[in-house]
Amino acid sequence: MIRVGVISDTHGYMDEKILEHLGKCHEVWHAGDIGDTKVVDQLQSIASFRAVYGNIDVQNVRVQYPQK
Repeated sequence: MIRVGVISDTHGYMDEKILEHLGKCHEVWHAGDIGDTKVVDQLQSIASFRAVYGNIDVQNVRVQYPQK
């Protein structure tokens, strides 16, 4: 069985407890409003990572993670 963790609206904030919980997943999907590329780096370090951008995300996030 593959475990997928879904998260959204981090707005640049990532708590260690969230990383610990998502670390049990094979994949992590972020549903937008990432807020800062530091969050992307943290999530990519624990699992395979996919994302779409949200309305608060800046251009460098939007280019890397399109809306679809």
